[in-house]
Amino acid sequence: MVDLKGQYEGIKEEVNTSIAEVLDSSAFINGPYVHAFQKELEDYLGAKHVIPCANGTDALQICMMGLGLKPGDEVITADFTFAATVEVIALLNLTPVLVDVEEDTFNIDPEAIEKAITPNTKAIVPVHLFGQCANMDAILELAKKHNLYVIEDNAQAIGADHTFKNGDKQKAGTMGHVASTSFFPSKNLGCYGDGGAIFTNDDDLAHTIRGMVNHGMYKRYYHDVIGVNSRLDSMQAAVLRAKLPNLDEYNRKRRNAARKYSKAFEGQSNIAVPKTVNGCEGICDSCDCHVFHQYTLRILNEKRDDLAQHLNDNGVPCGVYYPVPLHRQKAYVDERYDEADFPVTNQLVKEVISLPMHTELDDEQIEFITNLVIDFVNQ
Repeated sequence: MVDLKGQYEGIKEEVNTSIAEVLDSSAFINGPYVHAFQKELEDYLGAKHVIPCANGTDALQICMMGLGLKPGDEVITADFTFAATVEVIALLNLTPVLVDVEEDTFNIDPEAIEKAITPNTKAIVPVHLFGQCANMDAILELAKKHNLYVIEDNAQAIGADHTFKNGDKQKAGTMGHVASTSFFPSKNLGCYGDGGAIFTNDDDLAHTIRGMVNHGMYKRYYHDVIGVNSRLDSMQAAVLRAKLPNLDEYNRKRRNAARKYSKAFEGQSNIAVPKTVNGCEGICDSCDCHVFHQYTLRILNEKRDDLAQHLNDNGVPCGVYYPVPLHRQKAYVDERYDEADFPVTNQLVKEVISLPMHTELDDEQIEFITNLVIDFVNQ
């Protein structure tokens, strides 16, 4: 699914040199590489504050801690996403409120959000799924109308742009009150272990969170807030510094591979290709509206599971993201949920399949994969 070895070969010298410098300095925690990466990522995103941390799940949890959400506060998020998003809500004894998603983008449905808002609602967590932003125009309008926090889950869309109705553009993760991201190795900007970060333009919130990631300390052994131990180590920062200057090119290569996939699937009535919105129609190369963390098809003739087996039998990895909606997961079952409220999610979990997507895909691989899919689906 991801060719990390091939990607490493292209930046081997920079990565090895950076790691050697960390080893020579022995500054393994909060060292110069971490601070330099923080500043470089702030410049790239156009964000006032980037606070590195240990992983993307911690990042999302600390966002909620930093906002001062209290047990029982309701947090609305998407039913169709990875469990980490709802996991941290539950861990903090907040009340998760899962809602349906849009069929074309797979992202949270603003109409479903509005229907779910109650006097206890305190925050919305839009997940920028598979590499493109949720409908932030509508979400930010709802948040303003109802005085809610917006916490962007940007684990899959770093580098993506959102184009607002007025033509302004902002990077994913810089539009809400605060945002989290993951640097898991398979991400578009991934390190060689676990890593994450929090973004915000709020000076006071940034100050609070900087203490929280380091046991609540601003001065050693003086604990001003309740915190956690969640720090990005210098080795991972060294890898990320080597990769960050290449991120736009990595994303361009992903879009190029996605365009070739979609071109090959044109006219296939049993296959629905990903739709790119929020700035352009179709899959273009003139903007960063979609950075294709995943290239996800919908198989419309009930052959998805058999197709997955067929691809694996022929040496082609694939993934089903996600096979079970969160509202049906044993850990998150709740009598408040009505199956009638999740028609899109319940359909997507039967249809979606993600094909290999990474910076090293070549035309021969794409042709082989698409031929396998087309031939099998049309049998």
